[in-house]
This record gives sequence, structure tokens and C-alpha cells, in this order.
Amino acid sequence: MSARIKSIFLLFITVTIFALSPMLSAQEFNSGSSDHAVVGVFTEVLKEPGEAVKIEDKQKRQILFTMGVLLLVLILATATLGIRMALFGKQLYISHMICAGATVFLSLAHAVTAIVWFYPF
Repeated sequence: MSARIKSIFLLFITVTIFALSPMLSAQEFNSGSSDHAVVGVFTEVLKEPGEAVKIEDKQKRQILFTMGVLLLVLILATATLGIRMALFGKQLYISHMICAGATVFLSLAHAVTAIVWFYPF
């Protein structure tokens, strides 16, 4: 299969799933007519927080610190490879781009993790 057919198929599956999910919740909503049934739908959704949220603040800070140190190392490695390419004419383009991609990925993961764990303080 070509990449175009695969992407169209994936898009079709995604749209189908998102189109059916509101219908299912609407059927559940219409099954009860009292006010308590409406509130019941919202209270069923509330669940206990996951394991990632239950971690203590000290351990969260250690994880973020470790991610930050690794991010700093990756930034320095990317810069070093770029300088070696630009000034000394070394053929390090692929390794430079791999380090740059890892740096961007880790920076996004670090930011999202910090926001999820510490946004409302």
C-alpha cells in the first residue's frame, strides 16, 4: 500500500471513531429524564488520579532535574557537532540532526511534564 492510501485509511478510522463517540454518550444521556440522571453522568466520569499524579513532589522534582541535566547535555552535544561541522568541515550532519531531534523531543517532554505536575502549584 502506498503512503497516501495508508494516510487516507488512518484518517477515515480516526474520523469514524470521533464521530461515533458523541452518539454513544448522547444515547446514555437521553436514557434518563430526571436531573439526577444528568448529574450521574458527570459523577461517573470522576475517577481517582493515576499513578503519575500520585508521585511525591520530591520524586517529581528529581525526575524533572534528571530530564533537565540530560537536556543540557544534548544541547551541548548538538552545539558541539554543529560547530565542528561549520568551522572544521567535518561530515557530522546526521549525528547533529539526531542530537537536535532528541533535544527538541526532550525539551517538549520536559515542558509538558512540568506543566502537568506543577501548573496549579
